Amino acid sequence: MNDFQLRSVNVTRYVTPLREGGSMPAIAEADDGFLYVLKFRGAGQGPRALIAELIGGEIARLLGFRVPELVFANLDEAFGRTEPDEEIQDLLKASVGLNLALHYLSGAITFDPTVTTVDAKLASQIVWLDCFLTNMDRTCRNTNMLLWHKELWLIDHGAALYFHHSWQNWEEQATRPFFLVKDHVLLPWASELSSVDEEFRAILNAQKIQQIIDLIPDNWLEGDTSFETKEAHRNAYTYFLKTRLANSDIFLKEAQHAREILI
Repeated sequence: MNDFQLRSVNVTRYVTPLREGGSMPAIAEADDGFLYVLKFRGAGQGPRALIAELIGGEIARLLGFRVPELVFANLDEAFGRTEPDEEIQDLLKASVGLNLALHYLSGAITFDPTVTTVDAKLASQIVWLDCFLTNMDRTCRNTNMLLWHKELWLIDHGAALYFHHSWQNWEEQATRPFFLVKDHVLLPWASELSSVDEEFRAILNAQKIQQIIDLIPDNWLEGDTSFETKEAHRNAYTYFLKTRLANSDIFLKEAQHAREILI
């Protein structure tokens, strides 16, 4: 039995586009009455961004971070017919079927490191997570963190696992340092990386990683010629994450080195 389950909802109303970045997510309402930030399968980076969002978000949740609930969001074929914006209409047509959505945190504000202080433990935990996931998108320019009810929430892991956009030398990349950690918004405060490494390695294991990978819908794995079967495709994600976890000292040392230079 899989300990990780995502609810499924049907999108009932397109509320407004969020024109940040190239993927054109949107705020949408679903048949459960809640608002969601909807990530479209038909956007620029296709299902790979949704796979990274799914894996990154659920691993973050497993490790104890606050992450908006992720749901599978079904988009009906007739949904985009009344949309007057041609670009949005094309996006909706290309995304018919299963997409991914995050619960919309109404009233949340973007995290600003010059205004809000993050303690060393939490900063170290987030830096470790992003090194593990090779998430290039938690910088001063784009923190991808929100303050909601005075608590820090992590959002948008779609830029993580960037190796899967080409699958070149992906086995080697599993054991490479994450050099982009030097640009991480929380790196100056991440002074407890070693203890966090021990803590997180005790929580993550091969079984839990596999259960999260098993959540990926089959049709998100279609059209990638790098693998002969969907099972092989899934196994590659599992192998990458298991190998990266087993060799966490490599990205840990790089993060510590980058921090020493920074401070």
